[in-house]
Amino acid sequence: MARRSVLSVVLPVFALAACGSETDEQGTVRTDIAEPSGESAAASEAAVAEAAEGATPMSDRVATLGLLNKRNNLSEDIEMKPGEVREIGPVILTLAACERTAPWEMPQETGAFVQVDILDRGMSEHARVFSGWLFKESPSLNVVEHPIYDVWVKDCAMSFPGDE
Repeated sequence: MARRSVLSVVLPVFALAACGSETDEQGTVRTDIAEPSGESAAASEAAVAEAAEGATPMSDRVATLGLLNKRNNLSEDIEMKPGEVREIGPVILTLAACERTAPWEMPQETGAFVQVDILDRGMSEHARVFSGWLFKESPSLNVVEHPIYDVWVKDCAMSFPGDE
């Protein structure tokens, strides 16, 4: 009986996993998703444009990042626009993008794509210690791993259609 219930769960999972995949001549399963074509492509592009219409353009968004020096316990808030590079002591922060989910979407998420370069003692050039998305609600998802400095997202100021 237990075996039957396991199979009834596992088989549909395998069936769904095979959806949208192909097998090439060597028997390798390809799972790349085909791009929509024709009217469906135009409809999806229109839906994306409609959803983005009225939202703050990326160049006008402002991210607030926190920077902590663990050695002397000093932290500061840094406001940056996407594309901006800021040098604070031996730390260079580069903000590529910041996003926030719309107020009507759940769960609420705030994130920023950040690159962190640090000039360690005795080095002549900055070394990249982090490049990726940081999330306010999930700070442990991606972590800037450095013994002295910590960087995290505090906010992304942007608006959506219908915001007051």
